[in-house]
Amino acid sequence: MTEDPFLTHRSLLFTVAYELLGSAADAEDVLQESWLRWARVDRAQVSAPRAYLVRLVTRQALNRLRTLSRIREDYVGEWLPEPLLTSPDVADDLDLVENVSIAMLTVLETLAPTERAVFVLREVFDMPYGQIAEAVEKSPATVRQIARRARDRVAARQPRVRVSRSEQQIVVERFLAAVRTGQVKELMEVLAPDVVLIVDGGGLPSAARAPIHGAALVAESLALPDRTVSAVWLNGAPAGRVETDGQVAAVSLVVENGRVSRIHAVANPHKLTRLREPTSLTR
Repeated sequence: MTEDPFLTHRSLLFTVAYELLGSAADAEDVLQESWLRWARVDRAQVSAPRAYLVRLVTRQALNRLRTLSRIREDYVGEWLPEPLLTSPDVADDLDLVENVSIAMLTVLETLAPTERAVFVLREVFDMPYGQIAEAVEKSPATVRQIARRARDRVAARQPRVRVSRSEQQIVVERFLAAVRTGQVKELMEVLAPDVVLIVDGGGLPSAARAPIHGAALVAESLALPDRTVSAVWLNGAPAGRVETDGQVAAVSLVVENGRVSRIHAVANPHKLTRLREPTSLTR
């Protein structure tokens, strides 16, 4: 018996929804809604199931994204994407890793919903403009304009230098070792002078509600004793899991010129449920 196309492409469909929403929980909800709609479709009339399903999931994700945009305006403190535990082999697809990174997902939050959908479908999944136009219900000419505008906006906010996987891993290991010792001097040595720390605590009293700027202030905020630190792979990149007094944070880093230039720390417990089992991300 032939496997249902939805199950065949489920990992891809999840990746599309997650890229659009920045939330695994919301992506799963979108997949559930899409599955129910797919169940009512006459499969004999679908000549290209993969493209049809991506279009279906995109439309459902866009509906959810517009609702979430209003909800996130009332979020307490900084909002960051939900981190996903992944296996190291995800990093073999460099373009995918760059686009599902916490840093990139944070940049995508600055785009309007349709801009985000067009950017993701074109830049991440290399879909033809005609198919994207069907998914977002715009003309191909309009989609091309949206894609160009979205690329410019993303490029202006991306890290200036793309580092190798080995360099990223070396700097992350140095950073985690410094956090483990809790020594300000060791932290200062691995932090860029203009480093920024962003913490998503979802209202936790101990979480900073505004970004912290500068190596001295960031090092001081990280220099705490009795921390349990371990290396993990998050969203296809080396990262860290830090536990302080029973409170866990998933820590993703942006590395530039051999130092940490940006730290994204997710401590909201509702966003840490996908750290138990690796998530499959594919294109």
